[in-house]
Amino acid sequence: MPRLYLLSSATILVAIATYCNATTSQIRMPGVVPEADSYLCTSLELSDQENYLTGFKALTTKGTAHHILLFGCEEPGSDELVWDCGEMSKPDDSLPRAPTCGSKPAILYAWALDAPALELPKDVGFQVGGESNIRHLVMQVHYMHAKQEPDETGLEITHTEEPQPKLAATMLLVTGGVLPKNKTESFETACVIEEDVVMHPFAYRTHTHRHGKEVSGYLVKEDRAQEDHWELIGKRDPQLPQMFVPVENKEMTIQQGDMVTARCVMHNNENRDISMGATGEDEMCNFYIMYWTDGDVMHDNTCYSPGAPDYRWGREANLNHIPK
Repeated sequence: MPRLYLLSSATILVAIATYCNATTSQIRMPGVVPEADSYLCTSLELSDQENYLTGFKALTTKGTAHHILLFGCEEPGSDELVWDCGEMSKPDDSLPRAPTCGSKPAILYAWALDAPALELPKDVGFQVGGESNIRHLVMQVHYMHAKQEPDETGLEITHTEEPQPKLAATMLLVTGGVLPKNKTESFETACVIEEDVVMHPFAYRTHTHRHGKEVSGYLVKEDRAQEDHWELIGKRDPQLPQMFVPVENKEMTIQQGDMVTARCVMHNNENRDISMGATGEDEMCNFYIMYWTDGDVMHDNTCYSPGAPDYRWGREANLNHIPK
């Protein structure tokens, strides 16, 4: 059976099935009892055998976990079995506190709101282990509510040792900012692709907390007359299951010099300002792009802006012909 991991704890990871040269394995929290609004991480060291991740399924419900993120890391943030990795949230005094990754974090997968399983397109996989830069997997679980019983939330991961001709990666577009009380506001971010790659986006995912109304992502190309041409990557209500869904145009390519952008529209019906942050009382503006390349994926897969009121597409990014 193909081996994905050096097993550091049999309670966390169990290979459960092998089929068609692929194996499914589970990574789980080892019976944690989380406090409210806690971010907990656990890690696994990858084997020397290169593997390709081709599918993901959450082993939990929205009533237990607010969201799950799976990171690929060169080194984990801690050597402990479980640690508090909520760098922006209230610390859990019962656990050591450390970042998600000690170095070179890469988001591989994200889940929330009872999103269904994700299967990557044929011949596409996340390259991990072996000679890759991803030597550890780190699963981060955000528990919005305290639990009284031990929890084993986890992910089922499909993987294969068979090399996949197309390498996958996930890009995150994210903002900071403040949502004013009793107001509707847009949070925007934009970044130029500076690396020499050709990205083929195949899925996207949106994430906000309860004030999010619409999240959209666009590819922007500028012509010689400095006119911007916008193409929708995807648009979704973030209150729906927060799964990766197919992009609008499966033939789209993103190349060096192009710009990727995202916008979150939020409505605050509360009598308080709400900052972007990690807790359930904060907000988040996230747009994920899952893509494949024929060669190396990008080294920098994060696009950040300070968000409203300090950042606007038409002002700081100097964009024109902005969609309504």
